[in-house]
Amino acid sequence: MPKISVEIPQELLDDLDDHVGDDAKFVNRSDAVRGSIRKTLDLLDAIDERHGR
Repeated sequence: MPKISVEIPQELLDDLDDHVGDDAKFVNRSDAVRGSIRKTLDLLDAIDERHGR
């Protein structure tokens, strides 16, 4: 799997970390970022479909 690097504001990273861990929604940051990207792309696809794109 390819690796990428991104820069994000500390506030956003802190919020992301609130959802990562043993009792959280995601196992690790990578899993959280992948899930967020998938969700965003699904939403964009749905918007495009509604607009006939």
